Amino acid sequence: MQKFITHLLLSFMMVLAATSCATADTIAGNEAMPTDEQAALSAPSETGSPERWSERASEVLMNALSLSGIRYQHGGNSPDTGFDCSGFVRYVFKQATSLTLPRSALAMSQLGKVVRKNELQPGDLVFFNTLKSAFSHVGIYVGNNRFIHSPRSGGVVRVESLETEYWAKRFDGAKRMDADKEATNTSAPD
Repeated sequence: MQKFITHLLLSFMMVLAATSCATADTIAGNEAMPTDEQAALSAPSETGSPERWSERASEVLMNALSLSGIRYQHGGNSPDTGFDCSGFVRYVFKQATSLTLPRSALAMSQLGKVVRKNELQPGDLVFFNTLKSAFSHVGIYVGNNRFIHSPRSGGVVRVESLETEYWAKRFDGAKRMDADKEATNTSAPD
């Protein structure tokens, strides 16, 4: 498992390097003029440029992967108590980006920018219908059609494939968080 995580981290770092280079080329004018949507995504914000978000996404993944093996706990929101799915995502984003996300998967699904499945990038949130209710489960996309999450009672935080029949049938969509726009009141209850 440790070998897999190391390989996954190295793959992720290569993806980030390629993404950063492509963004730099677009900004430098080495590619066709960006669309309004691309321009909005590449515009610097108060907390920095797209490269800054790439750094944050990297922190999100390193933090998430470091929690592999932590047991599932309904209502859990820390490594000490265990995690449920939204508690895990919320904890990771708070630690890695200082972003305080809502406590439920459904509430998280209301934030961010919609991302098509074929446009997923590491750090995006992926949502599933696991309780016969839309957006009832959430995980963090790690790349290569894989995501990390806290799955269910008796399980542990782990990486799984989006292509597995179970997850593919239940996929509800994905969102990309904007660190500048999605922060919520840090005094929000857990």
